[in-house]
Parts: sequence; C-alpha cells; structure tokens
Amino acid sequence: MSMSIGAPAHSFFGTRVIAATFVLAVFGWGVGFYGPPVFLQSVVRRGAADVAWASAAVTWHFVLGAFVVANLPRLYRRAGVPRVTVLGAVVLALGVYGWGIAATPAQLFLAATLSGAGWVTMGAAAVNALIAPWYVARRPSALGTAYNGASLGGVVFSPLWVLLIGVMGLDGAAMVVGVAMVGTMAWLAAAVFRHTPASKGQYPDGVYAGAGQDGGVTASPPAATGSSGTADAANGDGVGVQAPPAPLTDTWKDRRFLTLCAGMALGLFAQIGLIAHLFSLLAPVMGEKAAGFAMGLCTACAIFGRIAVGRLMPPGTDRRRVAAIAYGLQAAGVLALLMSVWLPAQEGALVGVLRWAGLLLFGSGIGNATSLPPLIAQTEFTRADAQRVIPLIVAVSQGTYAFAPALFGLLRDLGGAAWLFPVAAAVQLAAIAALLAYSRPQT
Repeated sequence: MSMSIGAPAHSFFGTRVIAATFVLAVFGWGVGFYGPPVFLQSVVRRGAADVAWASAAVTWHFVLGAFVVANLPRLYRRAGVPRVTVLGAVVLALGVYGWGIAATPAQLFLAATLSGAGWVTMGAAAVNALIAPWYVARRPSALGTAYNGASLGGVVFSPLWVLLIGVMGLDGAAMVVGVAMVGTMAWLAAAVFRHTPASKGQYPDGVYAGAGQDGGVTASPPAATGSSGTADAANGDGVGVQAPPAPLTDTWKDRRFLTLCAGMALGLFAQIGLIAHLFSLLAPVMGEKAAGFAMGLCTACAIFGRIAVGRLMPPGTDRRRVAAIAYGLQAAGVLALLMSVWLPAQEGALVGVLRWAGLLLFGSGIGNATSLPPLIAQTEFTRADAQRVIPLIVAVSQGTYAFAPALFGLLRDLGGAAWLFPVAAAVQLAAIAALLAYSRPQT
C-alpha cells in the first residue's frame, strides 16, 4: 500500500497539515499582509501615486479581500481547498507584480484587485479551513502553531522585501517571490492539502483505539460533543466554572457575537491602519534597511506574544480578558511611539528607547489580535455555531479594517503623521471596551 509523501501507516497526518499550513501562512501574510506597507513606500517613491492614492489602493486590496473571504466556503465547496489555494497564490503573485509595474493610480487599483483577491486564500479563513477537519479538542494549539507562520511571514518578508526591492526593484522582487510562492503552494496542495482524515483512514486529533491483528492501527472517532466548550472542558478549560454555550438564535442580535465582532474589528482596524503606514513613517528617521528590520522585529514579537498566551493562559481563564490585555499592551506601545515623535530631537537616547519599546509592545499583540477571537468563539458558542461565527467575524473584521489604510492616509495628509498614533490608541481602547462588554455566565 503506497503512502503519500512517505508517511508511515501509524503516523497522524494532522501534524503534516499543521506544518504545511504554517508555510502557507508565512507566504500569505508575508506577501499579502506585510507586503503592502512596503509596496506603498515603493509606489510613492517612484511617483506612480501619492500617499493618499497609494493608501486607497491598500484599502481596496483589503476591501476586495473581505468580499472574497466571505465567499471562500462556497469556493471551497465548488473547487476544493487545494485548487482554490493554488489559484489564489497565482492571482496574488500577478497582483504583486502589478504593484511593481503600475505607472498610474488606475493601474495600481487593478493590481490591488488581484492581490486582494489572492491573498485571502492564504489568510486566516484558509488556516481555519485547513486545520479544522484534523483537530477538534486540540484545535486551539494547532491553530496557534499554524498562525505563528503569519508572524514569521512578517519577520522574514518585511526586511526581505526591502532588500529585494533595493536590488531589483519591486517588479523583479515580485517575480522572484511569486515564483517561489506558487511553486511551494502547488507542491503543498498536491502533497498535503488534498488529503482529509477520511482519505487517510484517520480521525481528528489522531485518536487511536489500538493496534489491529495485522499490525496496523485501528482508529476510533473522538466522543461526540455538543459544543466547542465541551471540547475545551476535556482540557480543563472552564470545568465546573462556566455554563455551557447557549445556541445562537439570531446572530445580529446576539450580544456574544456583536461584542466579539466589534472587539476584533476595532482592534484590527487600529492595528492595520498603523501597520500600513509604519514602514513609511520609520524609513525617513531610521533608513529603509533599519525600518525593514524594525518591522521584522515588531512581527517577531507577535510570535512570542502568541506563545506566551498559549503557555501562560491557565485553564478556565476568561479569554476576553486575555485579549483585552493584549490590546492594552498594544495601546501602550502606540503611546510610546507617540511620545518618541513628540519629544524634541535633543532627547536622542530617550527617543530611541521609546521607539523600540513602542515597537516591541505593539508587536506583542499583532498575532493575538488574529488568533484569540476564534478561540473565544470556540468557548462561547456551540461547535456548530462556532463554525459559522468564526468565518463571519473574520469577514466583518476584514471589511472594517480594510478602510483603515485609506482613512489613516487621509488623516496623515490632513493632520500630520503624529495624529496616527493617538487615533490608533483610542480605537484600541474602544476594542477593549467592546470585548469586556460581555461576560460568559457562570454555573
């Protein structure tokens, strides 16, 4: 009996899915999420568009992505996850190349249409869709590992884009990265993403009953649970403390959904708005190479922030409070960046300390802003409801934060760059208030 990619008969294929999804996230976020802030600087510098138009193109990139991500489940049902993933990588590669050769705002928006449609096939909804069939009780840990690829994408690609653009221009850099990305996604789709637990004769979480007489391994499905909260209870999360999730009857009137959706959307609005302009704000005062390194370090902190939450969050912890703390640290970092801008140039050492401290604090929450809301949904909704709620909060959040680059760009033109920081901090505080506006009933 032949085994795909040489996997032994007794191994759980889900671990390979995590690794492959990790790589997908590296490319998805490294190109489609952390790339546009660097592309913006390149477009403005070569005169293809001014800051306002380039910011609007970044916004269109995310707006169109929100429309596509809302329809991803339908696309997956019609074409399958592997085909959609490879097609999305091709479209993203063409879009980024378009950013490199665009000479007018109209051409820039055409490029943003392609890049926006492509990158979400390698974004948060795609990560959830690929991991969900393989993990149930262990899904939070599996998602956390896969999402670390998103942060690593920022660590690797933020300075890499600067380096490649400096050597061969954005068009040349887009060709090199695009070929590597499409080739990698095609291989992963054929070797990993096309498989399901059923096709491998396995069950979610790698649950096995024991060895059969022929030396093979007989799998048995995990016990059925009525809610995602029950799955968490198996790990000690909320046992005897929090009431079982109530069924979702009216999504847009449910306080759990509204507060979670608002918290995620507002937090990401502030985060994306600032990230979209951060490189172009840092480059004049630090130089482009140092600014690229700073962006990479900022996203490296996202990995440590997500790992810290995963390891230090005790069972039964209110995940909304954890998310609120993460947003609070980001707000503190934004205020530190504001102080570094407002202080006089004579305070060189203090300005440097505040700038780097601000970047570290702001970066610590980048990953958790994406990964914590789905984990909150898994504890507050039944399993069936969570499968509907998670794609919806992702789509609403992306539709909201998509406008952040353009609005922050308009604010930057009208009031100056310094205003971006207090506005971002205020929006993050509003996100904290939204998250804390609901508390799960206790038993």
